[in-house]
Amino acid sequence: MAYADQQMSGSKITAIVIVALIHVFVGYALVTGLAYQAVQKIAEKVTTVDIKEPEKPKEEPPPPPPKKQPDVPPPPIVAPPPPIDIAVAPPPVATVVKAPPAPPVTVPIAVAPPAPPAPPAPPAPSQARGVRTKGQNRWASQIQRNYPSRAAREGREGRVGVRVTVTPDGRAENCQVTSSSGSPDLDEAACDGMNRYARFDPALDAAGNAISSSFSTTIVYQLN
Repeated sequence: MAYADQQMSGSKITAIVIVALIHVFVGYALVTGLAYQAVQKIAEKVTTVDIKEPEKPKEEPPPPPPKKQPDVPPPPIVAPPPPIDIAVAPPPVATVVKAPPAPPVTVPIAVAPPAPPAPPAPPAPSQARGVRTKGQNRWASQIQRNYPSRAAREGREGRVGVRVTVTPDGRAENCQVTSSSGSPDLDEAACDGMNRYARFDPALDAAGNAISSSFSTTIVYQLN
């Protein structure tokens, strides 16, 4: 054990001596300017492990802002030179004045006046007429033969005025006494005889159509 301790102590002393020599040598190298080379040579002899941490990548600084270019005044406006108008005298123009054309001659055309309208056709002759008796002597005699018997026995005579309506077919109706004889039986016999026996040609209008009309007469009752 003692021998081992002595050997270990000798090693320590040797190492201390070596380190001291190194420091002296390094100081001398620094003084003489050979420190860097000596350090490299010593570093080759002395085995040392130097673990270095990986360097962090440096953040690149942001690019500087673009430089503001100085305002450059716009170029001055140069007006173009005024155009040079070289007037060339136009060639002489001969002016020809033409007389205006003569106006067309208008020949008036005689237009015959329109023919006067034809006169209206004369109206057709009117066929109007009044009522006419038909066989008056015959039916008047028939009325006389029907002389009222009482008036005949009493010898009464008289004149009876009557008015009847004549129909389009020529018969008498609606007899009325317009003038009394003073004897009722004679007046009644006169109207009864006209309605039963009187016949007529009826009245006509302008177109010739039969129409109703009236007829007046006097019945005379006279004894022989």
